[in-house]
Formats: sequence, structure tokens, C-alpha cells
Amino acid sequence: MSTTVPNAQCAAQSVGDFSSMVNMLLQTLLTAQCAISPPELWPPDYAESALKHGLEEYDFVVIGAGSAGSVVASRLSENPNWKVLVLEAGGDPPQESEVPAMMYSAQHTNATWNYFTEYSDKSCWAYNERRCYWPRGKMIGGTGGINVMIYVRGNRKDYDRWAHDGNRGWGWDDVLPYFERSVRPVGNQTHPRGYVTINTFPVNDLDVEQMIYAGAAELDIPRVLSIGDGSAMGYTNLPGTIANGRRMSTGKTYLSSVSKRPNLDVLKNAHVTKMNFDESGKNVRSVSFVLQDKYEMKVHVGKELVLSAGTIESPKLLMLSGVGPAQHLTNLHIPVIHDLPVGENLQDHVNIITFIKLNELRAKPWTTQQSFDATYNYLIHQRGPLASQGTGSLAGYVNTLKNGPYPDVSFHHFIFRRGDFGGLQSFLNGLTFTEHFKSQLNKVLETADILGMMNVLSYPKSKGTIRLRSADYRAPPLLTPNYFSEPEDIATLIRAMRYQAQLLNTTAYKEMTATLLRPSIDECDAHKFQSDEYWRCYIKYFSTTTYHLTGTVKMTPETDETGCVDPRLLLDGCGNVRVADASIMPLIPSANTNAATIMIAEKAADFIKEDWQHDEDDDFSSEEVEGGGEGGAWYFGS
Repeated sequence: MSTTVPNAQCAAQSVGDFSSMVNMLLQTLLTAQCAISPPELWPPDYAESALKHGLEEYDFVVIGAGSAGSVVASRLSENPNWKVLVLEAGGDPPQESEVPAMMYSAQHTNATWNYFTEYSDKSCWAYNERRCYWPRGKMIGGTGGINVMIYVRGNRKDYDRWAHDGNRGWGWDDVLPYFERSVRPVGNQTHPRGYVTINTFPVNDLDVEQMIYAGAAELDIPRVLSIGDGSAMGYTNLPGTIANGRRMSTGKTYLSSVSKRPNLDVLKNAHVTKMNFDESGKNVRSVSFVLQDKYEMKVHVGKELVLSAGTIESPKLLMLSGVGPAQHLTNLHIPVIHDLPVGENLQDHVNIITFIKLNELRAKPWTTQQSFDATYNYLIHQRGPLASQGTGSLAGYVNTLKNGPYPDVSFHHFIFRRGDFGGLQSFLNGLTFTEHFKSQLNKVLETADILGMMNVLSYPKSKGTIRLRSADYRAPPLLTPNYFSEPEDIATLIRAMRYQAQLLNTTAYKEMTATLLRPSIDECDAHKFQSDEYWRCYIKYFSTTTYHLTGTVKMTPETDETGCVDPRLLLDGCGNVRVADASIMPLIPSANTNAATIMIAEKAADFIKEDWQHDEDDDFSSEEVEGGGEGGAWYFGS
């Protein structure tokens, strides 16, 4: 006979006080959940007013409220004489976006553009349909709402390469002040205040982190305080855009904090479909978009259009508007306005995921009670495992050739504790692993911890392309990364595997019984385990993105025909279109790209202010702008 007591009967067994206490607890938890991403945390939606009264002309229209667009809109609206409109294809971030440990949970939802690469015979074979999943954020904050929140600038070499290729004003010494401006504490009245909020991540897996640091030390790879110009190699816990257990995207820190400014409007769920040029093709006079998937609307551009839709959406919109490779546009019956190599130069930090088994039969199983405790701790205190991404902030930067001060590979780590199938499933489902590989990894997690290791190529030589699938704005583009089209990339990653083997032979790793998992792959098992031939095969299967897509609207000097924008980020042949996002990077930096994207946006805002400073009414002080002082609410220390 069942001993389960129905909820109503259970409550009836209380004389009242305890039921009241339980109800109060439940209400407290629900209230805390609702407070994770409430509407008032984000900019108000201007849609109701736009539908009722229409849209007047704006001085500046910014397409995209992501990592770059939020910065540009915030900075331009510092001038009270300029009216600024932001068009964002998504809405407010879901609760999962705000919780650091749930960064994979927002993928495959309406909060993301759910893109897949085209089939390749060289990469992505461990995933469904042998295609890599490339999500992009579709929300306030953009991809900064689904990324790992790591904030790292890169090193001198990264940006001096840009300047060496003719992009004046983009060397390390030129961009460093913009990195620093973005994180400047509130209270400095001499320079514009910074809005980027940076803090260290909580450490919840100290035993694993100690193993990684100790193992690297045995190989003479030091632990360093930070990665940058003065220390480009070593292992460190990278800081992140996080505060009090919450994600701090630029959509929150730059845009939301100033959204009460009367000269700044934000339209959500506004999918831009076309940039409309004048007869000369030199200037964009209006932007067409679909609001809430049903209202076709248009807004006029007074001064400039700023395109900050990202590495995939920016080139897509340009091509839909007649700016791109002439033959490709002609084939799709799109009138050509400017013949530019838009969609070329696609770069990404391709990485190879390996899995290391730890503490077999010694690891304590993760329990349901621990999950409940973690949820409660986060909701009430914003602490515990959900307030970080495990070992995700611990990264190593290594030169496998030992021929210079800069890394050619980096390593990122994700720990899955024995029995925590939910955490592992979120990771595997996010990357769309096939059932064949998911079942093998789940089997291992029954008896051991699993350390996922991302072996990342710092300076990829291979470059891909983005093309339109059709002239329909709703159709996903053709994404061809061309991973490993250059043999040097595979050679570097094989050296990374050799370094990994050295780590596994250190005393620190052996003490935790670390062993490399060997997934069952008939094609690869035909080769000697860990031979070069084995790794070439393995790389074909377990290669994937690090989500660092860049370069598709390349910045070059005006005399360079391989580029699309000049060093002031103006679209070639156009007078009032500026591109400000990761798509303009001529060469990908050796680090996570979010910090660099914010820097680019800060620099773009300065270019715009300089180019329009001749307006006689545009003399202003940012300190006088209504709402300008609210940015300080988001600064928690760097």
C-alpha cells in the first residue's frame, strides 16, 4: 500500500504555523527567482509608443543591443542633443542567462540565433549531422548574455599585428586606453566613467584547480596573476563580467543603467531586414525592420547608422541590403550597391575537446540534496556552485614550440562531478553531441569525475566564409568555417595534445588518477592510441567552436581591397554607415573576444563624436546628461 500523503492532506496535518512557514519559504523562493531577470532590470521597450505614434527621424540608429551596440548607444546618448534609437532583434534575457553556471541553458531557445555550420569532411563529426552549433545571443546584451563571461584583453602582439597591416591607431598602445576607459571606476570626473564590471569568480572546485596549477608547475609553466602585455603565458584564474553572482553584460551595465535618458529609445523584438540607401548609394537614409514578427516598419537616419549586429548578422544584413560580393548577390537577384568582400575572412578559435577521468571510484557522488542546496543558496544568497562556472575561469596559455613570449594554444577547463548528470547533459546538449558519445560520457560519470579540457588554437591560419542562403531575411546564412584548411592548424593542435599527455604524467595528475578518455570511434581506433594519426582522426570528430567568431566585415586601410571598413570603421564607399563589432577584426586576438569587442565599440563611439563635433549645438558634458549618473550602480570593483 502506498504511503504517499497528498499535499492537501499533508498541509491539513499542520495546526497552521508550520504550513504558514512552508508557504512563506515557497513564496520567498519564487520571489527570488522572479528577481533574477525582472523587466525593470532592462531598458523599457519603446514598441508601444512606436506602434501608436510612429517613429520620427533619429540622429543615430544602432542595430543590435549586444556587447558592442549597447556600448555605442550608451556613449552616443551622453550628448543630450542627439536622439539615439537601438533596434534589437530579441527581448530581455531569460533567468538562465543571468545565472553563471547555467550559461549553456539559454542555447537552443528563442533567446539565441541557433546557427549550424555547413558539413565538412575535416571537422565537427562528433555532433548531430556532423555540423557544429554556433549560437549567437538574441537578447539585450547579445552574445554577451550567453558567453562564459571571461574578460581578457589579449596581448601586445594581437593588436600590433593590426597596426602592422596598415590599420593606423589600432596598435596595443592605441587600444589600451580604450580597454582602461571601459572599466574606469565611478568618481573620476576627468574622463568618461567606465561601465564594465569585473570581478573574480568564486572557486568551488579547489581540488581540481590545485591539480591543474601543480601539474603545470611540474612542466615549468608558471601561475601568473593576469594575462596581458606583461605576462602573455602561464596559468591563471581569469576575471569575468560578474558581480554578486550575476552576469554583467554590457546590455545591463552600459545600456540599462542609462535607459532613462530622454534621448535614448530601445525597440525590442525588432528584426532589421534592410538598410535603404539613397540613389547615389553613398548614404543610408532609412532602416526597414519587422517588429514583434508582424509589423513592418521603417525609421529614418539623420546622421549615421551604426551596425553592431555581430560577426554573423552584420554581414548578413549588409548582403541583404546590396553590399557584398557582386556575383553572389547577383545570383540571388539582390541589386548590387557596393561590391565588397563582406562575409570573407571568417575566423574562430577552433578547439578540440578532450575528456579526462578523475578520482575513479573515489569521487563522492553528486546528490539531489546538493542540487537543492545549490539552488537555495543561489536564490537566497547568490552564492555556491550556481554563482560560478566551476573551473571555467581557469585558463592556461602555452607556447608549444617554446620559441617566443606569446602562446600558440590555450587550455580551458570544465569539471563535471560524479553523478551530476544534469550538468554534463547541459554541456553535451549545448554542443549537440550525438547520442553515441553522450552515452559513453554518462557511463563514465557513474563512477568518476570528468574534467573537460578545451584545447584552443590561439592564432588560426584557416579562414572561412559567410554567404546568404537566399534573399529571404528569415533564412539562416551559409556558415563555412573551413577549419583545418591550413595544415599548420592541425600541427599546432597535435602539439597541444602532446602537452596534455605530459600533464597526465605529472605527479599532481596521477594523484587524482587522471586518465585520458578514449571514446569509441571505429575510424580512430584503427590507429595507435595517441599517435599523430590517431589525433588527426580525433580532431576531425571533436573539433568545435570556442564561440569567438570574428572578421567578416574586415577592417583594412582604404587601399587594401580585401577589406570592408576603413580604420575609422566607416563602410567603404559609404558616408554614414559605421560597423562596430567583432566582425571588423582583421585578425583574431589570442584571447576571448568580448573585451576586445567592447574596446572596439568604445573607440567607434569616439570616432563618431569626432566626426560630428562640428555641429554647433553638440557641445556638451557627459556629466550633465539626465540619467548619466546611474552607471555607477553597476560598478563593484575590478
